[in-house]
Amino acid sequence: QVQLVESGGGLVQAGGSLRLSCATSGHSFSSYDMGWFRQAPGKEREFVAYISWSGGITYYADSVKGRSSISRDNAKSLVYLQMNSLKPEDTAVYYCAVKTISGSYYRDVAGYGYWGQGTQVTVSS
Repeated sequence: QVQLVESGGGLVQAGGSLRLSCATSGHSFSSYDMGWFRQAPGKEREFVAYISWSGGITYYADSVKGRSSISRDNAKSLVYLQMNSLKPEDTAVYYCAVKTISGSYYRDVAGYGYWGQGTQVTVSS
């Protein structure tokens, strides 16, 4: 059974930083690309960052580019999202996900078959 558990969210002031972690189990972690998404109240879930199985390729949403960094530790089955210079508009529930459809676009929610329960990030102004 595939499980993903996010942690590291919380309340932070604008300009602050957070490091989100996602612990995974139940699948061959090092064989799969991973992604981070977020969903704000009343909005659709949106892409934040992507990392290939090897960690050699990363992509970011324009909204977080330059302020965020995705990384992974295949030995520990962990994926991270470092977020800096946080803004109130970054407030959302953040989810990590396993990209299970190999030919899908990395931004496409439908290409990810396993999801965590999410961790809340709240940025105060």
